[in-house]
Amino acid sequence: MLSFTQLIRPMAVASVAFVLLSSVAIAQDNADAKKQQRQSRWERQPHLTDAKVQTTQEVFKKTPQGELKLHIWSPEKQAADRPCIVFFFGGGWKSGSPQQFARQSEYLASRGMVAISAEYRISSTHKTTPDACVEDAKSAIRWVRAHAQQLGIDPNKVIAGGGSAGGHLAAATALVSDYDAQSDDHTISAVPNALVLFNPALDLTLLDRDITDSQGNSIAKAISPTLYLSKKSPPAIIFFGTDDKLSTHGVQYAGKAKELGLDAQLWWAADQGHGFFNNPPWLQVTTRRADQFLTQLGYLSGPPTVAMPDIAPALKRDGEGRR
Repeated sequence: MLSFTQLIRPMAVASVAFVLLSSVAIAQDNADAKKQQRQSRWERQPHLTDAKVQTTQEVFKKTPQGELKLHIWSPEKQAADRPCIVFFFGGGWKSGSPQQFARQSEYLASRGMVAISAEYRISSTHKTTPDACVEDAKSAIRWVRAHAQQLGIDPNKVIAGGGSAGGHLAAATALVSDYDAQSDDHTISAVPNALVLFNPALDLTLLDRDITDSQGNSIAKAISPTLYLSKKSPPAIIFFGTDDKLSTHGVQYAGKAKELGLDAQLWWAADQGHGFFNNPPWLQVTTRRADQFLTQLGYLSGPPTVAMPDIAPALKRDGEGRR
């Protein structure tokens, strides 16, 4: 007959094994939860396409504060003379990440474009001021045009896009004539052929704070795109939420553009605030509308293929009523 100790030992071993396995499972769950928390908000965004695209990086500028890169998404099939869009992230010229436009770039590459998200100097990392941001944005457009053959793009089909401060930079490449880097080839134009702007800051004199350069001089007027609109300005599409405090920037820009006879579409998202386009379903809705705008200009062809949610809100064009 087995002793009590002999009977209980297998049960004890099983209990210990169960506790160990449970601990491992809990630890794994905690690790997965922490990994999810570590994911940036951009990594948590839904993909807008299932198509495979190529991704590469290129250093486009070396500054005293460090190298700046272009994050590039390209169609899988190589071709020449493709249109190209260069995105600039938002963050008040202080912070931000080129990941912000990863989903839009991936999608537009699936539609046949070369899509790029550009780095530029920001105050939190590089201790720089907004004039350096404008300089870097112009450098990015020039580098892209100078390397058109390498990228497989048409240098006359370069679009600039961005959100908030990044939208400002995109518009500044088109409209601000100063703040060119000495290292740039100034024979190459930094002016894009079209603009795709998400709640951009367009008249910095309207902000509740002054914008200054590294010497403390006010540059708000000097780098305000709206103030330099002309009949030669490129076509633009602009997205704003009706609850965005910066929405007057869009109204002012669109109004002046209309007076000049320019193509400047202003689209509204009802009851939405600043940065609404980063979040689904507006991420999908604004990307689809941007696709349609680029198709109207002849840069894309065919209907949009963006993966849309089952129920999607509608944007309203300026003049249709904002709500």
